[in-house]
This record gives sequence, structure tokens and C-alpha cells, in this order.
Amino acid sequence: MKRAVRWALLSAGLASVVTAVTVAVTVAPSSATPSSGLTNVALARGTNTSHGTIPLQFGTDVAMAKITVDPGGSSGWHSHPGGAIVVVQQGSITVHQSAGSQCQITTYSAGQAFIERPGEVDDVTNAGTVPYVLFVTFPRVPQGESPRTDQPDPGTCPGL
Repeated sequence: MKRAVRWALLSAGLASVVTAVTVAVTVAPSSATPSSGLTNVALARGTNTSHGTIPLQFGTDVAMAKITVDPGGSSGWHSHPGGAIVVVQQGSITVHQSAGSQCQITTYSAGQAFIERPGEVDDVTNAGTVPYVLFVTFPRVPQGESPRTDQPDPGTCPGL
């Protein structure tokens, strides 16, 4: 009798482990895509304590960075929790944005600026012959968190 109870408990435990591993493997998101040839230098970070007219969230951080990517390099798929205000200082960049099931491609050159909306998933590549240099302001960054969230390849831009 004890042997039967022990066998039943062991079988139930083993079934639970197999189920948990199966769920973890099938439900876990794909791994993030790594950046390539990217250097990120944090320039400044501070907590918003004002009540100004720019739509920032009181108590969140504003971070600034200089991002350089070598020719042939990329940012890897990513998003920003509070968005990003990007100024291209040198070179040119190609932004591959996942929009639903579509790939939207936009190119920016030195002297141009653009906005990345919060949660927008994209990969920024350097198809040029010189490193690109960006100065980026990240508004509304949750305190103590990264202004960048690595994302898995959404599969909308073949070849990246």
C-alpha cells in the first residue's frame, strides 16, 4: 500500500515537473537580439521634479546618451519605455520599425532628428562607411530602470 502511494506521488511530481518545463519552453519569449558594434555612453540622468508644460511624468527620470555604431553594426531590436528624442550628429542611420505585420524603413542623416514613441520596437542599422553618432534624450524613464528594453526579433523585417 505504501509503495503504491509513494509511486502515485512520484508520478504526480514528475508530471508536474514535465508540465512546468514544457510551459516554460513554449511560453518563454524569444531571446533578445544583441547589438553589434554599438557603444553607449551615458551623458546625464536626473529625476523630473518640475511641473512644466512638456508632458513628462513627475518622478520619472530623463536620461541622455551618446550612441555610436560602427559601419555594418546595429542597435539590435529594442524599445524605450518613455520613448526617445534622437539627433543624428554624424553618418546616416536606417530605422527598421516593426508596425503590426509590416516593416517600415526610414533613413536619417546628420543634422536630422526624430522621435521614437514609447514601446515602439525597432532596429537601427548602419549601412554607411563611417560610424553613426546619435545624441539621444530618453524622457519618462522609470527610476532606476534602463532607458532601453531589449526585444526579440519580431520577424517583420526579413534579413535583419
